[in-house]
Amino acid sequence: MLNDTLASGLSIVQQNDRQGKRACRVQPASKTIKCVLDVLNKEGYVGQAEEAAAARGGQLKVHLLGTINKIGVIKPRFAVKISDFEKFEKRYLPAHGMGVLIVSTSQGIMTHVAAKEKKIGGRLLAYCY
Repeated sequence: MLNDTLASGLSIVQQNDRQGKRACRVQPASKTIKCVLDVLNKEGYVGQAEEAAAARGGQLKVHLLGTINKIGVIKPRFAVKISDFEKFEKRYLPAHGMGVLIVSTSQGIMTHVAAKEKKIGGRLLAYCY
């Protein structure tokens, strides 16, 4: 039994990306994983994530682009204000302007850059660079 489906899903994506594969299957699928992969798709880290054959728990087929250096979840899911994004950027990202933090906000899941523009805080979910 999996305790954190987001962590295991992002781990599968990173492992397959490092192996040079063009696609992978993430199982079980959830709305949160799908939204995080959609954000990563918009940022250019992964390709499209589409629902695969209906298996128990669901599956997502993720097309890989080979552009991920590191991806992971942030545990515990820190609550962050607009003024605190800088602190977490320094902690999880290698350099200013390189990579993204993925944040769950009241307006949906988005990058920390979009959350700064909308002037809203939220909870940190993951990072990618």
